[in-house]
Amino acid sequence: MEEEYIKLIFGLKLKQIRTDKNLSLFGLSKLTGLSKSYLNEIEKGKKYPKTDKIVLLAEALDVPYDQMVSLKLDKNLAPIGEILQSKILKEIPLNLFGIQESDLIDIIAEAPAKVNAFISTIIEIAQNYNFSKESFYLASLRSFQEANNNYFDELEHKALSFARAYQIDVTKPVSSKELEEILIEEYGYTINEKELNEHHELHNLRSVFVPKTKTLLLAKEMDDAQKAFIFGKEIGCNYLNYKERLYTFSWIKFENFEQVLNNFYASYFAGALLLNKQQLTDDLTELFSKSFFDRALFLELLHKYNASPETFFQRLTNILPNEFGLSNLFFLRFTHKKGSSKFHLTKELHLSHQHAPHANETNEHYCRRWVSLKVLQEITQKENDHVFDLQISHYPSDEQSYAVISSATKDPFKENYYRSISIGILIDRQSKRKINFLADPKIQVNNVSVTCESCHIKDCKERVAEPINIEKQQRNKTIEKVVLELTQKFSK
Repeated sequence: MEEEYIKLIFGLKLKQIRTDKNLSLFGLSKLTGLSKSYLNEIEKGKKYPKTDKIVLLAEALDVPYDQMVSLKLDKNLAPIGEILQSKILKEIPLNLFGIQESDLIDIIAEAPAKVNAFISTIIEIAQNYNFSKESFYLASLRSFQEANNNYFDELEHKALSFARAYQIDVTKPVSSKELEEILIEEYGYTINEKELNEHHELHNLRSVFVPKTKTLLLAKEMDDAQKAFIFGKEIGCNYLNYKERLYTFSWIKFENFEQVLNNFYASYFAGALLLNKQQLTDDLTELFSKSFFDRALFLELLHKYNASPETFFQRLTNILPNEFGLSNLFFLRFTHKKGSSKFHLTKELHLSHQHAPHANETNEHYCRRWVSLKVLQEITQKENDHVFDLQISHYPSDEQSYAVISSATKDPFKENYYRSISIGILIDRQSKRKINFLADPKIQVNNVSVTCESCHIKDCKERVAEPINIEKQQRNKTIEKVVLELTQKFSK
């Protein structure tokens, strides 16, 4: 059995026996002559005492030595043993959120049966919804991003330091050629743009890195902005000295959480390199200062930097909270196949709190009034290279409104597939103060919901499914009202 598990079990048993005998750590220290700090480390599972120390503890607590060293747990602690042996805690990146495993075990020890039932329920839900380990890791990463407002100052400085060291002018668009030369000259890369397209099975991949020969295989369909981002990520992995990393883009699977985190950090580094924070802040300040939404200026910004719409919108989620104090925002990425009635939310991020537009796992139909879906419908009908729009989405159910900007483009890697990228900013006192054009009466305002099945809007022409959830709630309220009337009637 793992040494760490044995330490944790011994520590839990010692703490339980001590508290059962109404002894403090100070009291046990006086009885045994062992320091309070040493006993505390034993109870937290950090240290395992030698035989002579266990004898001292057993005698002081009047417990048989064999009982002390046995790995068998009583019924109160048994659920904790199940959790530890299941290695659930190893799957959770506790250190990322500043949580010590021992602290969590202390919480579990207070009510082991209830906590064990709770964790078992989570596992069962995860299995029913096909919630994979990768999904769990990505959910943890999103929580980490949200906790930090998706801004990481150290990575910002690293990107600037790299640019200075390699004489990259970040005030101008950074070309893929410039970054490719650094990969080849500085890190010994070989770039191959032919091999990947020879394998039809890999048509969804943009790149594959072979570490042994430092060969980077690229898909030929990519434009310069996409290449620049991939080269930026590769530079990030090397410059930030990541050993645990992913070798494909997009990812196929994660072996551990460190790979997930490093993949995010490398992507962040690439975004900071391609879209300089100060310059983008100045550009957004100009856009926000206008009394109307300058569509031409926004599109100019979108094409000013050598970055894809997704990279640009992702970068906004870094800049807006930190530079403008706009932390009540969300980011969405949808994919859609031409001719299909389905829209798939493949990526989302919510800063500050869970905002109204969010993913659902119950096969409900997303509101067709969302601008994220409208631009996708438009681009498939008009066959344009790019469709862009802005609307104010008002949610009558909670009386909140968002300014939502969406951009749709064709997926270069999948035939007849399109994707939209959206960023939504909650309209509140702060956003009204920072963004002048929010008062522009010409901006279209739409009442929206999350899904058709949960929509309160009556006579919606865009509806593709009946509001069954709302109807069920109304039936339950009617039943509840009648039951209450009957109860009052027969209580007299």
